[in-house]
Amino acid sequence: MPEQPRSGLSTRMKMLVVFVLYFAEGVPFGFVYTTLSFYLRTRGVPLEQIGILSLLGLAWSLKVLWSPLADRFGSRAAWLVPAQAAVVLSMLALAYLADSPVTLAFWVLVGILCLASATQDLAVDAYTIDLLDTRELGMANGIRIGAYRVGLIASGGGVLILSDLLGWSPTFVGVGIIMAALALTVIAFGPFHLPRPQEATADPGGKGWAQIKESVKGLMAHPNMGIIIVFILTYKAGDALLGAMVSPFWKDLGFSGAQFGVASITVGKLPAILGGFLGGVFTARWGISRALWLLGLFQAISILGYWAAALPGAWVYTVYLATLGESLAGQMGSAAFMAFLMSLCDKRFSASHYAFLSMLFGLSGRFCGYLGGWAAASFGYATFFFLSFLAALPAFALLPWVLPVVRRIEEGK
Repeated sequence: MPEQPRSGLSTRMKMLVVFVLYFAEGVPFGFVYTTLSFYLRTRGVPLEQIGILSLLGLAWSLKVLWSPLADRFGSRAAWLVPAQAAVVLSMLALAYLADSPVTLAFWVLVGILCLASATQDLAVDAYTIDLLDTRELGMANGIRIGAYRVGLIASGGGVLILSDLLGWSPTFVGVGIIMAALALTVIAFGPFHLPRPQEATADPGGKGWAQIKESVKGLMAHPNMGIIIVFILTYKAGDALLGAMVSPFWKDLGFSGAQFGVASITVGKLPAILGGFLGGVFTARWGISRALWLLGLFQAISILGYWAAALPGAWVYTVYLATLGESLAGQMGSAAFMAFLMSLCDKRFSASHYAFLSMLFGLSGRFCGYLGGWAAASFGYATFFFLSFLAALPAFALLPWVLPVVRRIEEGK
């Protein structure tokens, strides 16, 4: 059945809504994985314990457990705003503890932050899928990547720069203020409160377990779905393994918080924004199937830049080039990959389907991130980064089974 365009919003307005929502996603994620990991290293926390952040980040994967509730009850905004409020409160509490020793209370608050942020992301992803037509997925996901990275700049590199000037507690408060402003934006403006599309309000097949079974049945109806699941688990494995140790690597090279913050923006986040935009353009022009493997290959090769930067005798500023290349290529690959995941979702179960699919690559990512701390500590950074490159390769062997499914979806069959 041909998709009906969403009434009431132009494509330009849809893209603006996507930008705001994914900026809101990027803020708490950047706070946890960039700011907190660097903060913990400055407090003398061992690499193995920094890996705990990836375990707490399992909340982003486990949101699938309450995703059926989001499909059944309430509007997307009714889930989004309370989650954002919880993010704000947990950030302010962490600001209160920022100058104290790292205790169990600190880790509990980070866990609450991750849980609230995961619920926000659940509502954002579902609303975006409901909002967009298949033809809009490529460009929207390019904008999504850019907006997400702007959020990372605000809560990651920007915070690290300010931390050297103001200290940790005031900068943590600043991140909470940003999230509060985003929550007020969602509350105040109508484009964030559209009803679900007609196809999404069709009978979901019952309540409770019946709804869940119908949701699973619809997703598993895609050909080669078993292989697609393995593909999702492995496509971003190299990036996930690498990502958890980038901040500690910069710190161990002797860079200060301000230096890393500036580098994170100039050769990290800004190229990532450009990479997301280019990935969206290429995905819209080539189609999801072609972009998936071409941009994915570019993504994998870029990891080798960190391996070169970690080799004995390497020029210390090689890490700038490594960050530039990996940020650009990684987000180009992400634009195609996220468009692929969204294309698999049925609008009746947009929250459940995307939560499940994101859980798959999220589980792989959190597990790889946790292993990253142990691998970097055990083998040294150079060997660890090369292992990250090797971890990116297995997904390409699955493309002969994955790409025909993608082409079928793009043709509307």
